[in-house]
Amino acid sequence: MRVGVHINRFDHPGAGPALGAELAAAGAAAEAAGLSWLSVMDHYFQMETNDRAEDPMLEAYTTLGYLAAHTSTVRLGALVTGVTYRPPGLLAKIATSLDVLSGGRATLGIGAAWYGREHEGLGVPFPPVAERFERLEETLRICLQMWDPQANGPFEGKHYRLAETLCVPAPLSDPHPEIMIGGGGEKKTLRLVARYGDACNLFASSPEEVRHKLDVLRGHCDTEGRDYDEIRKTVLHAGEAVVRGDLDAFTRDIAAYTELDIDTVILGPRTGEPAAFIENFAAPAVQRLAGLD
Repeated sequence: MRVGVHINRFDHPGAGPALGAELAAAGAAAEAAGLSWLSVMDHYFQMETNDRAEDPMLEAYTTLGYLAAHTSTVRLGALVTGVTYRPPGLLAKIATSLDVLSGGRATLGIGAAWYGREHEGLGVPFPPVAERFERLEETLRICLQMWDPQANGPFEGKHYRLAETLCVPAPLSDPHPEIMIGGGGEKKTLRLVARYGDACNLFASSPEEVRHKLDVLRGHCDTEGRDYDEIRKTVLHAGEAVVRGDLDAFTRDIAAYTELDIDTVILGPRTGEPAAFIENFAAPAVQRLAGLD
């Protein structure tokens, strides 16, 4: 099982002037630790469940581009982009640019969006949940069409209409940037994973719950005629062991997931100083998990 880190706070003690150096240090620490994944949130406002909406929040893809310039091996992505945040053609172009400039290390993490306050705050339309899922599926189709060099042409959907799906330069990833669909909704989200996803991301709520979600995903794969084993399975672990920095408790927590074919556990610390967290906790976690059967 591999280890990733999800940067979800930007409340560094040095405030805005310190963030560039902190992120550069986090990138260097991620490389030195042998992390396989480094992600940021894609939100306009900080999540209220993570403290206060008024806390610092950087734009995700600007931040990922900065991290791309300060790393060379770790995979980069947003965990995850809300489908409502950007028009789908623009999103595909942004993800392509990240893939090109990172040397083929971009993942498009995407979901149906949920944070109504930030949409209302910045004047971004936030349609009902059923429509957001319709838009999510159309966005996935648009991205795949834009990443197919033979498919430049119009796209006509219920919510999106594109006269052209031109995307030059093409992504470096073959056949396209990895698509990671976040969430564990059993009727819609996991069906979309089976139909379009290269990876999924679930909360590490419990081994039993994750096993159930993966069984549901397997069923959708059977329905869609998709090879379940083609899909990379990841979990986000932001539990108390990670927050406290208790490596022994974390190792005990995660051991039961080794039987579930989880490729990567993504750690979600609540700190504005991720470089120190990576050095002090994530790096030893890489070694611990490498030793788990």
